[in-house]
Amino acid sequence: MLRARPVSRGGRVKRVVSQEPVPSAVATAVTGLGHLSRRLHQVYTRRWQEQLGDEVTGPQFNVLGVLHTQGPMDQRTLSEISSLDKSTAAPVIERLRRRGLLEVSRDDTDRRRKVLVLTDQGRELVERLAPIVVSVAEGMLAGITAAERAKLLELLGRVARPSG
Repeated sequence: MLRARPVSRGGRVKRVVSQEPVPSAVATAVTGLGHLSRRLHQVYTRRWQEQLGDEVTGPQFNVLGVLHTQGPMDQRTLSEISSLDKSTAAPVIERLRRRGLLEVSRDDTDRRRKVLVLTDQGRELVERLAPIVVSVAEGMLAGITAAERAKLLELLGRVARPSG
């Protein structure tokens, strides 16, 4: 599609078709943020699989890492910090519990509340895998400078922040 732009000749304005193409919504949609986000996720997932195999998934590692760094917490808080919705968090937590990587207990002060605690096995696993996870991320960023890395991560954090 070519862009029409007004041109003035002798006091009269005519519409002239420019040779500049107008970016179409379709072209923007298939090369924009959604496409790049999906592509980034594909590359990251492939590298994750190459380095970690089926040992843990990204969401599982995130849950273990949050419990490792922040200590025991209730399931709702863990879900919020880990950016997992209820329908994702519950099965992830259950799989980790069955593997003996975390324990689920009732809060002494509020029996309705489930408190999640990292087991020794979970702590050992997250400590062993953390350098590999860091290596996967560093490999993704290898082609850019430290300043570009910092800026990219800052911008991605801003874009990924929930609105409202």
